[in-house]
Amino acid sequence: MRQKLAAWGMPHYGLALLVALDGALLLRPYVGSVRSDAAQLWRQGGGALLEGLHVLALPGALFAGGLVLMAFGLALRARVAWAITLMLLLAGALLMLWRREQPAGMLYYTVALAVLLLAYWRHFDRSSLAASSLFAVLSVSSLLIYATFGALYLGSGFSPPIGNLGTAFYFAVVTMSTVGYGDIAPHSEIARLFSVSIIVLGITVFATSIGAFVGPVIGGRLQKLVKGRISHVNRKNHFVIVGTTALAMNLFLDLQRRGSHVTVIVPPGREHGYPEGADVVVGDATDAGVLEQVSVGAARAVLSLRDDDAENAFVVLAVKEAAPSTKTVTSVNDSKHLAKIKRVQPDIIIAPQLLGSELLARSLFGETIDNEVITRLLFQSA
Repeated sequence: MRQKLAAWGMPHYGLALLVALDGALLLRPYVGSVRSDAAQLWRQGGGALLEGLHVLALPGALFAGGLVLMAFGLALRARVAWAITLMLLLAGALLMLWRREQPAGMLYYTVALAVLLLAYWRHFDRSSLAASSLFAVLSVSSLLIYATFGALYLGSGFSPPIGNLGTAFYFAVVTMSTVGYGDIAPHSEIARLFSVSIIVLGITVFATSIGAFVGPVIGGRLQKLVKGRISHVNRKNHFVIVGTTALAMNLFLDLQRRGSHVTVIVPPGREHGYPEGADVVVGDATDAGVLEQVSVGAARAVLSLRDDDAENAFVVLAVKEAAPSTKTVTSVNDSKHLAKIKRVQPDIIIAPQLLGSELLARSLFGETIDNEVITRLLFQSA
């Protein structure tokens, strides 16, 4: 199964589909039971509903429904969805071992999915607002169901007694929110402990859910503000370096030592060695939106120093289209591509290989090396 997922090239989609299938298969018998018995139980009131809980199998339905919801978060590669799904799979496996209502094949399938999630944990590295919202919905809904049916089950332990589903739902909401009007109060020891558990869980769930939902929104906007807008103010009369090569990073350090502001464009998914405080923008340097973000029109020069000559040529063309007056500089990694690079007409072409070979040959034959020779070889005029 893992080899098939790897062959797809997008294991997060494959795992999301498999998890949704697992949840649907686990949920199917509960849905059938609810469809046949729910109307009768509702007509007969709370006592009959509690007697029918063995049919509704509430815990198993919650686990199965949670898996279906979290499958959407897995498709978004959300880390919170990965963690919740793993917990649900393990809890579901334990529940199946305890109740022994599902076929053995479902247990093996659920455990195999948990193992696959652990194997592919690196693929789920995103903070997703949608997945956080699913987490919040699942957490609050689970607690609400626990509090409602628990209050209904312990109805005689409250004053006045809780004898119907509506009153139990009211008590659950009031207690979860810690409002506590006092019109329904627990008088037995187990009812008091149950009420305390609802209060503690309510505070925890609401705080965690709000943090999971609001955190990515505030964090994303702050990150955009700090790394985007504030940096954008300083992006004037600056240099833009494209690439993560050794030449690009050494030039970055040299320009910074001379007091120049430097903005770096790094391709998505590419690791780099730029300092932590560097003005780094992750994106495609040929995209007009990225070039606008780095204020290419106000830059002193754009230096495309990637390790692929074709990519350097495309960057030069994109910059000339977005900001024709901005100076463009590109490097040539393979000297046989020099003629092709000249066709895109960059302002300066850096040819380190030609410089190195010519200097070595002149040194071997004792020929003169002066600044004019170095300038001519290093900067191949377009």
